[in-house]
Amino acid sequence: MAKKHGNLDRLIRRNKMYIIQEIQTNGTQTALTPAATYTDKNQAESRFHTILASAAVSSVEVHTVMMYDEHGNVIKREFYEHLSD
Repeated sequence: MAKKHGNLDRLIRRNKMYIIQEIQTNGTQTALTPAATYTDKNQAESRFHTILASAAVSSVEVHTVMMYDEHGNVIKREFYEHLSD
């Protein structure tokens, strides 16, 4: 049976972290932007939607944005793709 880290577990539950990660793809090139971390879910959601809004006016072909927690569980993910005319 795995040993529990009591104080650490309580600290993590109390101070949940949200990570926002963006991937930009243009043709065959892909760029991973630095991750942004938040302890407030509303701020993380705001950043998530700001990235998607910026993607709408970007010249980059595909923007992918993910929001996940400190355990790597994906909370949400979306992508914005500019379609050819």
